[in-house]
Amino acid sequence: MSPSSEATPGPLDAQLEALLFAASEPVPVERLAQATEHDLTQVEAALLMLEERLAARGLRLQRLRGRVRLVTAPEYGPLVARFLNLEATARLSRAALETLAIIAYRQPITRPQIEAIRGVNSDGVVRSLAEKGLIAEVGRAEGPGRPILYAVTESFLQHFGLTSIDDLPPLEAWDDPTPPDDAAPPPDPAAATGFVAE
Repeated sequence: MSPSSEATPGPLDAQLEALLFAASEPVPVERLAQATEHDLTQVEAALLMLEERLAARGLRLQRLRGRVRLVTAPEYGPLVARFLNLEATARLSRAALETLAIIAYRQPITRPQIEAIRGVNSDGVVRSLAEKGLIAEVGRAEGPGRPILYAVTESFLQHFGLTSIDDLPPLEAWDDPTPPDDAAPPPDPAAATGFVAE
């Protein structure tokens, strides 16, 4: 009997945990299905089981664009940084945070589209975010000049302690900032924007 035809011991979620632990980069779900010789439905169900099992532990599953990897739980970030003697992550400027938020919620998006939303030239901040590995080119848009499309990366998720882009808080409605007649006005201007200063 060939090694590939031998049954792999242990439940599927444990097999996936072993593969993700050994992987040096995010793994497409399809590749996990091929490696374990299970269909995508079974692999997705096992990933959910693994996610539930890890919820009370120091690791998390991180997902982005059909790829999965094991990462440390965000609440242990400071502990891991101290243990590895890492320098504190450089703080991002307000312009960088604003641009990242636009990209995260509107991805894939071009630099001209970002600039149309921000109202200012964003060439420098987009370049800086790409150099930091927080955003990446994911293709080109149709239309004149075929501008580059940007999206956030796995590093973005790690930086902000997210396991998936779905963990981003929902956007409030921006179309009509006027509160209804029976609603009390917000206590301060920051409350109306949906952003809270730290």
